[in-house]
Amino acid sequence: VSTGGNVDALLVAGGGGGAASGGTGAAGGGAGGMLNVVNNFLGAATYAVKVGAGAPGGIAQAGVPAAGNGASSQIGPYTAVGGGGGGGQYQSTGLNGGSGGGGAYLSSRPGGLGTPNQGNNGGAGNTAGIGPAGGGGGAGAVGQSAPSGTVSGAGGAGLSSSITGSAVTYAGGGGASTTSGTAGAGGAGGGGAGGNNGQGTAGTANTGGGGGASKVANGTTGNGAGGSGIVIIRYAV
Repeated sequence: VSTGGNVDALLVAGGGGGAASGGTGAAGGGAGGMLNVVNNFLGAATYAVKVGAGAPGGIAQAGVPAAGNGASSQIGPYTAVGGGGGGGQYQSTGLNGGSGGGGAYLSSRPGGLGTPNQGNNGGAGNTAGIGPAGGGGGAGAVGQSAPSGTVSGAGGAGLSSSITGSAVTYAGGGGASTTSGTAGAGGAGGGGAGGNNGQGTAGTANTGGGGGASKVANGTTGNGAGGSGIVIIRYAV
């Protein structure tokens, strides 16, 4: 920035990875944090811009606590926090992040916590039935807790931004997987869908969407990576 002045900016961090399980449902990844900067002063200086990568999908095996968190996005003093990973096989709590990852089924594990003003909490798992899990949180809504013994939680919805001149929705949470029944849908804004006795889908690139969880054979890595983030800056010339 050659001359200091007021800027608008949108920072979205990388989405958390969707978990994977070889037995029961697994939890969706939380969306990357979404930070809106409105008419704030940015001094004349050279600023490094970091766009956060999404986390890979989790591995289906006992003892793996959760999928990983997405990476943060940053410019100058502004940082959006990476999304929390979904709770792993059977018994893991979702990780905290920009939005929290969903929780696994055993003991109705809770979702991770979202970062204030950037995202929301993940949904909880459900001990009933076939062991459904919770969806990852989104920038606009909490992840859905598994509503019954045969239905896993959907990812929380993201939020719309018109900083580019067109409305685009970012930072949706990832849906949870299931062994049968109904898997969780991905949240609006790039969240990946959970797999129904199969692979979940990845969060959409450059939206920070959380990864959808997978139900796969033990030792297999899920396809539900978190989506990469984005940084957009707007200023008067």
